[in-house]
Amino acid sequence: MKNTIAIVGRPNVGKSTLFNRLVGQRKAIMDNESGVTRDRHYGYGEWTGKYYSVIDTGGYVHGSDDIFEEEIRKQVKLAIDEADVVIFMVDAETGVHSLDEEFANAIRRFKITKPLYVVANKADTNARAHAAGEFYSLGIGDGDIFTISSQSGSGTGDLLDAIVSHFDDPWEEEPDLGLPKITVVGRPNVGKSSLFNLLLGEDRTIVTDIAGTTRDAIQTRYNAFGQEFILVDTAGLRRKNKVHEDIEFYSVLRSIRAMEESDVCIVMLDATRGIEAQDVNIIALADKNRKGIVILVNKWDLIENKETNTVKEFEEKIREKIAPIAYPPIIFTSVLTKQRVHKAIETAIQVYENKRKKIPTSQLNEVMLKVIEEHQPPSVKGKMVRIKYVTQLPTHNPVFAFFCNLPQYVQPSYIRYLENRLRENFDFAGVPIGIIFRKK
Repeated sequence: MKNTIAIVGRPNVGKSTLFNRLVGQRKAIMDNESGVTRDRHYGYGEWTGKYYSVIDTGGYVHGSDDIFEEEIRKQVKLAIDEADVVIFMVDAETGVHSLDEEFANAIRRFKITKPLYVVANKADTNARAHAAGEFYSLGIGDGDIFTISSQSGSGTGDLLDAIVSHFDDPWEEEPDLGLPKITVVGRPNVGKSSLFNLLLGEDRTIVTDIAGTTRDAIQTRYNAFGQEFILVDTAGLRRKNKVHEDIEFYSVLRSIRAMEESDVCIVMLDATRGIEAQDVNIIALADKNRKGIVILVNKWDLIENKETNTVKEFEEKIREKIAPIAYPPIIFTSVLTKQRVHKAIETAIQVYENKRKKIPTSQLNEVMLKVIEEHQPPSVKGKMVRIKYVTQLPTHNPVFAFFCNLPQYVQPSYIRYLENRLRENFDFAGVPIGIIFRKK
């Protein structure tokens, strides 16, 4: 992608703080603990009418005890390769660090030909700004050292002026604006990041057996089955009483926000553990937020002694647990063996199309008035409800208004009957339907 800025450097120099400032929102988790950011994290920003893409990366280290060290280094190298301009961030408060020198040597080995700016962060005082000259000793970078405070925003304007001057063909609006969002959610360690990487055909996020490896909500543009959309990987959602660290707390918040901003949620379950209470909570949360839902049962290859009815029985257990939410399609897959993985995306795209579906009023009345005639609303207190007309409202999700003489007497069981008939006749698989009654 063109017009891309990569922010790199050792841990704890303020890369994620600068990333959040450049994109204008708190997308990346910030903490004083080093190693919080692990994956490449993307966002969009705008400066003087020019839009750009920013990549936040994990802190580059070598020879530490961090088991994610090698994978983070790979993500940093990929971000540098992908970028048009590189920001090498250092800390004006602590001065030149041995890790800065080591990373500068690594950058020289990368033989970068694109613009590279050394940016001294935390230059909140004149003394720190003057002392930043010591970073010239690193022997890398184009032009002067930029002294900034990513916390307050001081100096970032001059930095952006220099960066956007390298963009020959800047965007005039955010490139992903209006694209549908499909978000992969679920408990930790069900295979969300493995699915994400498999679909993209690259190691976009770090995958380990350790629960909580993914921390930020990672999104990227994806094209499949003739549809462009944003695919989002999220941190695992655990129950509140299981969350003990601040970082995990913020990870969960990012995941919930990603779900709230999505159009369709792919909720992943672990076949070896079956559907658990937290899975039901996640599905209920997606339903509460009126999202399209696809349930993906991963690790199906690990289920032994499968018989003809195994899938059917497993599906029945899921539907029993999530009742009365009956509309999500359920797909059994294995990310490891690539079994029915693309079927999941195809289904998610179909759910998105169902979500946007508009039924002509004439067709709606032709079908539904016959359905109502076959099975009239039950009388209440001797009162007969007469439904005369139905129309779909102009809303983001399918909502149908039924006009009748006594809307207050329509029973919940009859509303479920109408919803089921709407689904049967117009295919709203995976989409929550709203039904309201108005006085004619």
